[in-house]
Amino acid sequence: MRIYMTRFAFTALATFACAIPGLAGPNNNSDGGTDLGCYGLPNYQALKTALVQAVAAETSGLNFHMWGTIVDRNGIVCAVAFSGSSVGSQWLGSRVISAQKANTANDFSLDASAASNGSGGALALSTANLYSAVQPGGSLFGLSDSNPVDPSVAYAAQALYYGTQTDPLVGNRVGGVNTFGGGLALYGPGHVLMGAVGVSGDTSCADHMIAWRTRNLLGLDHLGTAIPGPAGLFNSDATHPDNIIFDITANPAGGTGNSASGFGHPKCLNTGDPSKLPAVTN
Repeated sequence: MRIYMTRFAFTALATFACAIPGLAGPNNNSDGGTDLGCYGLPNYQALKTALVQAVAAETSGLNFHMWGTIVDRNGIVCAVAFSGSSVGSQWLGSRVISAQKANTANDFSLDASAASNGSGGALALSTANLYSAVQPGGSLFGLSDSNPVDPSVAYAAQALYYGTQTDPLVGNRVGGVNTFGGGLALYGPGHVLMGAVGVSGDTSCADHMIAWRTRNLLGLDHLGTAIPGPAGLFNSDATHPDNIIFDITANPAGGTGNSASGFGHPKCLNTGDPSKLPAVTN
């Protein structure tokens, strides 16, 4: 009886949560369990609505349509959406890239719960912040190969469900590391790290701008002054702590150039002004 009641209670909870507008449903993950981390995160419709609005607001880069993916704190994909009228309205390859970016921002960001025994602490790293460090000779060279994408998840059938509520990425860990603009950690009220969003489909600079606007529209940019990031620490921009940093100068010896902060990203075609993006919320 106790087992039956426990299962009944869980089923009722799942049904109730799925009925709440804006919240994602449960994740039946590849480990055979059910992850509840997506319940506090935006669902498919909320992501799609925010992504469409963000694309309309940001016209830098090529002004292309975008893919967006949300993962929870465990790296489970909660939602995948696109902004165009059909699945072919944006680069098909950007679906998996958006998931990679979400996974990366989630994997390499922290909140205050990371502090203990005199070590650790909060830090938000966008995927744009990782560009310089992973170049040959950089302090994180090789990072891009450290957590490969699971191809059985990334390219699972049926392709006709890609970018819908039943995208086969949903409920699974896709993995992957991406180190150019478009991935941002999601922070809820109280500066709590809840997961991440990844966006792809244009230049990497435009991807970052649209990801930033998407996070803001979703109301999950509660970094305030409690969550530091490279742009706040090294670029004197406390209101945009994990913003993209354009501080790469030419290297006389060749290569990709030198970043004064160590967290720089190259400019792109028709690059927007990152200082004009909405400030983060407290």
